[in-house]
Amino acid sequence: MNDKEMSIEEQIKAFETAANAAAPAVPKESVLGKTAAEILEMVSSYASDAQVFYRKGDLVNAFAAAAYGLGWLDCGGHLGYMNTGISGCPMLESAFPAELMEKLEEKTFRYQRMLTGALKAVSAAPDKETAAASAASEIFSTVSSGLAYGETVLPKDLVNALCIFSYWYGWLDCGVRAGLFVITGDRHLFTI
Repeated sequence: MNDKEMSIEEQIKAFETAANAAAPAVPKESVLGKTAAEILEMVSSYASDAQVFYRKGDLVNAFAAAAYGLGWLDCGGHLGYMNTGISGCPMLESAFPAELMEKLEEKTFRYQRMLTGALKAVSAAPDKETAAASAASEIFSTVSSGLAYGETVLPKDLVNALCIFSYWYGWLDCGVRAGLFVITGDRHLFTI
């Protein structure tokens, strides 16, 4: 999805299409299958939220929900829980209407604060000698890099900063749900 810049509408539609096409890559009855089902449930919820917000004309929340759900979906695929056919956070070409800029600014900076807090609120759960510990380290490092990149985009590009913060927050939240992290801080920052 990150090969070209997209409009907000294209990003929401692309996420909805990817969410509907996603399928578990692990046996349904297994422990991994249960985690895959939880990830798909979250992805489906965010796809639904994005559509509801979009139909109400709330582009800011529709866009944030789609980016967050896309992060969940992409992380679930990266971890091998499902087949997704997508990868990456899309950069957007369009701007929000002027009357939504205040809401966009508030949400973007709030997600920046929340993602910063979420990174401080987790630690790797698996033993350091396991492949799961390596996955936790990779996710933590990648999300940290995503946060840093989003901060370089601020304040000149609030639209893409919100996309970046929402997307990488979805990755971290998915990693928590997959059992790669233990929450050591504010549990309200996660959908656990």
